[in-house]
Amino acid sequence: MVTITTIPTTQTAIWVDQPGESALITLRDDVPVPTPKENDILVKIECSGLCHSDVYNMMGHHPMDVHIPGHEGVGVIVQMGSRASQVGNLRLGQRVGIKWIHETCGQCPACQRNNTVCPRQHNSGRDRDGTLQQYLTVPASHATPIPDGISSEVAAPLLCEHADDMVAGLTMYSAVGKCRTQNGDWIVIQGGGGGLGHLGVQIAVQKGLKVIAIDGEDKRNFCMGLGASAFFSFADPDLEQKIKSLAEDFGAHAVVCSPGSEAAYNQGIKLLRPGGTLVCVGLPSNGSYTMPLRPIDMVNRGLHVIGSAVGTEAEMQELLKLASTGAIVPQIEVMPLSQYAEAIEAVKTSKASGKIVLKMP
Repeated sequence: MVTITTIPTTQTAIWVDQPGESALITLRDDVPVPTPKENDILVKIECSGLCHSDVYNMMGHHPMDVHIPGHEGVGVIVQMGSRASQVGNLRLGQRVGIKWIHETCGQCPACQRNNTVCPRQHNSGRDRDGTLQQYLTVPASHATPIPDGISSEVAAPLLCEHADDMVAGLTMYSAVGKCRTQNGDWIVIQGGGGGLGHLGVQIAVQKGLKVIAIDGEDKRNFCMGLGASAFFSFADPDLEQKIKSLAEDFGAHAVVCSPGSEAAYNQGIKLLRPGGTLVCVGLPSNGSYTMPLRPIDMVNRGLHVIGSAVGTEAEMQELLKLASTGAIVPQIEVMPLSQYAEAIEAVKTSKASGKIVLKMP
């Protein structure tokens, strides 16, 4: 074990008892600091993004088997297990990020091709304690090096890679990459003014796509300022016809559905042109919801439907590079961890434009 600083025995963390609508969420300062195993690193967290999936986990909408939420943490390595430097090619004092995928098995057939779909994976804030604490252990092989030129507060929301309403960064970068689009194609970003969508607009613009953002009317100027070619309110009764008319009377080449809304999926399917791609990102709270797609629709229109929950480490580094040059700029609001209740409420009610980032004490 190698250490560069004195490690306390206890720390401050957001603590969730009995996730559900009446969950007890408190800020505790008596949480034990974990000790890294031989392949692990101990990270002193500087800040962590807060997204809808964290809140939904706390509310019991999705499984949460641990007490500490969060999966968008950035911090500094302060302790390393005996083999950690060999496993992850990391060093003490290095700044790293901790993502939704806490660990994968590395052995199964899925891992041999794409470890993001490993059926044995462990996840931060689901079955491994998350990033809303001062100290966190993670396998060295699954920590993301954070490049110079980007602040920890900006990097944190880019790490988000969990498919749910208004999450951010890596999820959207990977989703846009799965759209099968070419330079100059039309892409619809549903929820374009949200924590995920506002990054999606910027990412799609960087890839040479013409972006149609959909959100509440109050997000119009925000989305257009990010580079969208057009904006429509999701409540517009003529939305489908207007988008088809704009996109050569055919519709969009791709639709990325980031809101966890049944209505968004029902709407998104109608906006596609023949041969178009729907990328599913948001998860409706009704787990039994099914999209209205018949085989005849798929065959006659040649549609492609794909899900996108997480991205690869290579995609993560591409996104961080764009952010470090200023090509992608997350809209963030930094709040102290002590204001966790206010932050949770803002995310729960979708009142936050962009992402809330909580700074550790």
